Amino acid sequence: MQRQRGLGYAAALAGGTTLIGPYLEPAWLMALVVILYALILWKFFDTKYLAYTICALAALYGVGLLPFFVFATTLAMMVLGELVFQHGADDLNTYLYYIISTAWAGVLVMAYLHEMAILTIIFGIIAAVLLKVILLKYEDSLVIEGVGTAMTMLLIQELNYQADLQLVVIAVIAAFAFAYFAYRSKTADLSGLFSIALVGIILLVFSNPRWLLVMIVFFVMGSVATKYKFEYKKRIGVEQGQSGARGYKNVFANGIAATAAAILYGVFQDPVFVVMYVGCVATAAADTLASEIGVTGGVPRLITTLKQVPIGTNGGVTFVGELVALIGGFVVSVAAFLLGVITLPMLIACTLAGFIGTNIDSLVGATLENRGFLGNAGTNFLATISGGIVAVAIFLLILPFIPA
Repeated sequence: MQRQRGLGYAAALAGGTTLIGPYLEPAWLMALVVILYALILWKFFDTKYLAYTICALAALYGVGLLPFFVFATTLAMMVLGELVFQHGADDLNTYLYYIISTAWAGVLVMAYLHEMAILTIIFGIIAAVLLKVILLKYEDSLVIEGVGTAMTMLLIQELNYQADLQLVVIAVIAAFAFAYFAYRSKTADLSGLFSIALVGIILLVFSNPRWLLVMIVFFVMGSVATKYKFEYKKRIGVEQGQSGARGYKNVFANGIAATAAAILYGVFQDPVFVVMYVGCVATAAADTLASEIGVTGGVPRLITTLKQVPIGTNGGVTFVGELVALIGGFVVSVAAFLLGVITLPMLIACTLAGFIGTNIDSLVGATLENRGFLGNAGTNFLATISGGIVAVAIFLLILPFIPA
């Protein structure tokens, strides 16, 4: 019962902070009160890590790095989230309750402070639940969850991006529906579910549904390629983990560069970010097909020396892998072209970029990854962002030759 009482007092702190915070100035004074209260929780109740989180958030608010709205909302989310996980299991239902509770926390704070920040709240909720599912097994991770959630909301608020409320609601429903389908079809685990949802919402809010469809084309191709000769790949020890289900590392490694391009396009409306987006996705598709299908294409050769290496060696390439890489980048680029996302010159640039990006992945794998400087996720990220940059470079090179 001691833990319940402690969380109850923490909830009272979150509510009291929201109620009196706007009237207690300067900010450092409010922060000091909250920190002193948190230290009492730490001393007398089993809420050590929650107390640390409260102190960290209060300190950020006190020195002016967090606006009060973000501070109060994050505080309320963390406390209510801990109440949910006090008796909840690590399953989808508990995370659903977590989302509902953090959503209520955000809405109540937003209503009291008369601040219309739906987009900020939504991204805060997704960041909170994603960090929770990733870090749940680490008892001391609550500070990272709290600060990460606050920084996410701060970023969205600082962007000051205006989106239609109806579009935001549709984006949330559509993104979570697709992510849930991926989870139920066992192509994504729980962390993958929320990662996919986050990427989907960003794409729908900052660009339009056609951009999400391009990403879905990659996801479907990647899922099919992952299942291709899965038992054979499992037998030789090169299968995707968890029976082919992909987690947050894979989603972010392959999608974060493209997602950043979508955000930049939404803010600046520059077509160069369209090319970068499709180039990143084309590279991710090409690399996934090269890895999942190419590994079944015989004995690979190391890209740096062309000497034969064992199957599954980082940087190893096969003719089949190179061929499907070209096809993968082409299919994504054609899909983007048919959807009206890119033009024909952009299609050429993105197809070539996908193929080049895949081989950059192999080069990085043969050098940095094999020497332990990078993991697979880091290699994939470098490859996708390189593919996006290469797509932009090729497009700008051929732009002068395009008839006006």
